[in-house]
Amino acid sequence: MNQFLYNFLAWINSWVGSWGIAMIVFTVLVRLVLSPLDFKSRVSMRKTTKLQPQLQALQKKYANDKDKLNAKTAELYKKEHINPLSSCLPLLLTWPILIAVFGAMRMAANEQLLIQLGQILQGKEPALEPFLWIRNLWMPDNIFNTAYPDVNTLRIIPTDQWLPWFQRLSESGLPAMLQDLNLTEASFEGSALGATVQSIVDVMKAQVPFYAKAVANTPYSVPLLGTIPVMYNGYLLLPILSAVSQIVMTKVMSGNQPQQPAANGQPNTGKFMQWFFPIFSLWICLGYSAAFALYWVAGNLVSMGQTLIINKILDNREKQAVLAGEGTVK
Repeated sequence: MNQFLYNFLAWINSWVGSWGIAMIVFTVLVRLVLSPLDFKSRVSMRKTTKLQPQLQALQKKYANDKDKLNAKTAELYKKEHINPLSSCLPLLLTWPILIAVFGAMRMAANEQLLIQLGQILQGKEPALEPFLWIRNLWMPDNIFNTAYPDVNTLRIIPTDQWLPWFQRLSESGLPAMLQDLNLTEASFEGSALGATVQSIVDVMKAQVPFYAKAVANTPYSVPLLGTIPVMYNGYLLLPILSAVSQIVMTKVMSGNQPQQPAANGQPNTGKFMQWFFPIFSLWICLGYSAAFALYWVAGNLVSMGQTLIINKILDNREKQAVLAGEGTVK
């Protein structure tokens, strides 16, 4: 699944000519594919929400008889034709797909970072992937990371992705690079590959200060700010946007649902999750590539749009049901 999604992402890039735009298009298409599951989940959630007054009445009436409460609750769900798990199941089905999407984006980032590394090791200026204010889409959008692939980033690239990279290296610069690294072609075969990767990382440690200085002295045009010399890769905008969009998305998704009180003696997890996800979004987008952060922000925006559309559809269905004398969501 990872490879299939990566090939699809690369195919989009071949058409639009920009990894940043390709990432946005890819995100929209993935969300559209998952939208039927999302719609089914929202319908179930709305039906369950409408039962809250009756459920709370049962909880109050049978507070001292748990068995009776469970039986009456199950009876109510059966009467209203509601499966309590129906709102969760579609979301659970989307998780394997979203994990595969993350894997595909990680594959793309690793491949492009290795291409840039090969250019550095062959004495060439690496072809970075700029997008808007970001100098290199494959590095984090923050003021703590430079635009070039650094040692910490190289360490997390799986060993099995280094061999295809080596096989694609330019033959003109390959002998000199191998000589500088004190390696041979056999160093990229079998069990020797792991030690080879470590030796390349060690070489990068020595070359990083010089290259960082070169990057810092390279002017870069930033929209609205003109041309300024910058060393860092971004301005923290995507991580901040990821947290803000997560907060707005949470409010949009819960906008038409009443706040459900916590059960007796139980903490209210709703408020905790309301702030956990924005903080988590900020944290993960700070550490991962700007491409991933772009996917995260675009995904939140698409989800907000889908939520507004789905709510509009369900509201219209309810109005039609009321006019027809039914009063329930079909």
